[in-house]
Amino acid sequence: MEDSPVQVVLYGEAEGMVKSLQTFPLRDTGSGGWFKQHEYIEKLNMQAILNASAGQEEIVKELLVSHGKIPTLIHELISIEIWKLKVFPILCQLQDFKPKSTFPLYMVIHHEATIINLLETIFYHTDVCESAEELALDLIDYCHRKLTILVSQSSTGETTGQDRMLPKFTEETSSMEELKLQSESLEFDIALKCLSVLRYITDHTDCFPISVTNRLLNTHNLPCLLVELLEHCPWSRRHKGQLQKYENGRWYSVPAEDQMKMTKLDGQAWIALYNLLLRPECQQKYNINSFTKGQLLKLRSFLTEVLVDQLPNLVDLQRFLSHLSVSEPAPPKKELILEQVPEVWDSIIKENSGKWKAVAKHQVKHAFSPSDEDLRSQAQRWAQTYNMDVMETLVPDKPKCGLCGSEAAKRCSRCQSEWYCNRECQVKHWQKHKKSCDLICEAMKKTKEELRVSV
Repeated sequence: MEDSPVQVVLYGEAEGMVKSLQTFPLRDTGSGGWFKQHEYIEKLNMQAILNASAGQEEIVKELLVSHGKIPTLIHELISIEIWKLKVFPILCQLQDFKPKSTFPLYMVIHHEATIINLLETIFYHTDVCESAEELALDLIDYCHRKLTILVSQSSTGETTGQDRMLPKFTEETSSMEELKLQSESLEFDIALKCLSVLRYITDHTDCFPISVTNRLLNTHNLPCLLVELLEHCPWSRRHKGQLQKYENGRWYSVPAEDQMKMTKLDGQAWIALYNLLLRPECQQKYNINSFTKGQLLKLRSFLTEVLVDQLPNLVDLQRFLSHLSVSEPAPPKKELILEQVPEVWDSIIKENSGKWKAVAKHQVKHAFSPSDEDLRSQAQRWAQTYNMDVMETLVPDKPKCGLCGSEAAKRCSRCQSEWYCNRECQVKHWQKHKKSCDLICEAMKKTKEELRVSV
């Protein structure tokens, strides 16, 4: 008999959560209602991953589509992106802001990663892409911004999020400095999930309005951006003389015999290029000038026999590039296109322009300075949301040390939520971990007492 799959939420609970999803004004980020929605999205994300991984009916996807909540998720994704760019830096500079716990702030920072992870899981499906409606343009712009930054950092040799996936904290690192490092470390993973989302959008260009295809090809020239991604390959690196590749949220060393093996991220970039260059509705719209032609022809050196063996459809791309190299591309078919304009970014910026400091101060007062009782209540809910059995199912890889980031085998015996590679790291990290450890332990104790009384 097979083990029953781990369930985060039942169907009725999931439906109630999905129905309640709403957009929040930027100033309400971190409020009680916002945090309740964050917990809902976390649980929906976990359930979506579990269902997709097990090949089960994807109830979260179905509910989000049937209740028209994909645009809501996209709006909230961009809202948090703006919060991180405009409000979070001000919070870090406020000298009188010394929160008892920075965990609520971290949850806001992590919210963006949770939403893009959920979208990556469900955007594989045509009905999800269609249900994005006009906000598909906003999502394309969002993903393009993230990938452009990643390419820029990779091409200039600047240290990117790939080297900060496990920030190195010291005893002198302040809580707010830790938050900034954690925020930066998330950006790399977010950008790579954006690559997957864009690939899924290119799978369904025939389902979108013409303005979506035009934005992918001519406004953002996504094929040329993908060429640069493959050229710099930020998900591959040399570390201490060893080739490492990034996959499933971590770096791993690649044995010599597997170094030519295509990763999922390589595949996403190549499939997106294949779609954008060879799908009929894209070929008719793409304006290939001399610069674009030169960039695309760089792909020929990457299309080795080993690569094509792993993704046979790339033979068609080879033929296309060979033809392109000896001919002038036909001009795109001229059509009258009523260009739609993305709305979310501009509307949030316009609504809060000149008010960023006021928003930050409002949030310090009403969201990020909770009482001890509020912190205990939050810790209790978080302990239930991040149930260890569920988390270990979602993240089967070895946990990382809370101080140095190395693989860890020892868990804090009190709260069971933090990991360490050795006793020395645990001792050094104790002063930073103590507050959250006490809160989690107290919440767990309270939960047990409530259960005992109810029985």
